[in-house]
Amino acid sequence: MKIPATVITGFLGAGKTTLIRHLLENTKGKRIALIINEFGDMGVDRELLAGCDIEGCEYENIVELANGCICCTVADDFLPTMETLLDRDDPPHHIIIETSGLALPKPLVKAFNWPEIRSRLTVDGVVAVIDSPAVAEGRFADDEMAIQEKREEDPSLDHENPIEEVFEDQLLCADLVILNKADIIGKEGVRKISKDLSGHLRPGVKAIGAIEGAIDTSIILGLNAAAEEDIEQRRSHHDGEDGHDHDDFESFTVELGDISDPEKFEALLLELIEKHDILRLKGFLHVPDKNMRHVVQGVGPRIQRYFDRIWEPGEARRSRLVVIGQIGLDRSAIEDALLA
Repeated sequence: MKIPATVITGFLGAGKTTLIRHLLENTKGKRIALIINEFGDMGVDRELLAGCDIEGCEYENIVELANGCICCTVADDFLPTMETLLDRDDPPHHIIIETSGLALPKPLVKAFNWPEIRSRLTVDGVVAVIDSPAVAEGRFADDEMAIQEKREEDPSLDHENPIEEVFEDQLLCADLVILNKADIIGKEGVRKISKDLSGHLRPGVKAIGAIEGAIDTSIILGLNAAAEEDIEQRRSHHDGEDGHDHDDFESFTVELGDISDPEKFEALLLELIEKHDILRLKGFLHVPDKNMRHVVQGVGPRIQRYFDRIWEPGEARRSRLVVIGQIGLDRSAIEDALLA
């Protein structure tokens, strides 16, 4: 019997890690293995999950691939990782794969047809997590309706926005779409986005609203899509290409000092996001006189901050931040402002 795997895709900051945490809290006895793919050289998502004190979040059950895009390193990283998981004395009942926000899911799904694993694994489903407020603001695509109208008039029309390409490819491959942060836009907002996105989804694919990734586990784990078997039905803007890269995007990590005033630091981050059009910020802060690690995450104009756990004995108490944006970020200016 094949072990099912669920691919969790979605743009930067959509809430993929939050959804996975919810799944782990409600595994109902299933042994889950996680593969986390980060864009950037700092494993924020793995640290968040490994420090959540949920059964199943132990480090040995979480594998990090920090090459920016799992679909670009299938043979070198992904396949050996899957074989290692399958060859365990106690293999997982289910595998969850969290792609980076810039990954294209279709090449990853194709990899499940590789001879080494095709008889042992199946893609139970591809779940696309959408940041509903960001989409409502038009942040991850240009005027979608206007673009769609132009495409219908001229199918050869190319994308000029690489963000839009990534976003649409994730939708086109999905078996289920989660409209996360639905509480911010309300029921009417969810209905509008569902209608707007319907033209980008394959027939029968549903979009459902969620708050902080809280979705019944049975809805997500158990889609039985066998996505690798109908891969040609999952169109992509990159079909026919030998591969793809992320030359349109860049990331860097900034080592910071202690952050004595997180609220003031948040205001600075908001200024930098607006000034430099930063797509995503994520990291950890050390707040003096506090014995807990402070998480900071930013998507567009929204910042989320909270203390997530006590610093471990002997753990380096330092502040680090990953900055992600389109190519051309003024790294020097951003670093100077953060370190001032």
